[in-house]
Amino acid sequence: MNTRHWGLLLSSIGLFDSGYLSWIQISHSVEKCIPGLGDCATVNASSYSRLYGVPVAYLGFLTYFVIFTVLLIQPRFVKFSKFENYLLFGITMTGFLFSVYLTYVQFGLLKAFCPYCLLSAGTTTGLFILSIINLKKDFNTI
Repeated sequence: MNTRHWGLLLSSIGLFDSGYLSWIQISHSVEKCIPGLGDCATVNASSYSRLYGVPVAYLGFLTYFVIFTVLLIQPRFVKFSKFENYLLFGITMTGFLFSVYLTYVQFGLLKAFCPYCLLSAGTTTGLFILSIINLKKDFNTI
């Protein structure tokens, strides 16, 4: 599998994960955490789970959707492929830095963690690493 395929796989995982957390927000349900593995309710009910009133899960879903779409359409638009790696690098770097912040919030401030949120942070980290690899390939071909 090449980096594009890995990116599609990781962004799909992110879509399902953030989609589940978004559904929890929409339906006002309680997350189903594995007993003894995290405290999803504390994390997702905290003031840090929203950014300017928008649930962070919605932002994650939108981000993964954009990444997935860019990776999906890239082979069909040759002119777009020149900018794809830069676009993906910017999006994934922003997502990675935000995930680092949210992980700090979970462990440093809330003293609780949500496994779904940590899965999203790991997925975002993987996508960021893939974007660095692709950008390095671009620089090596110049």
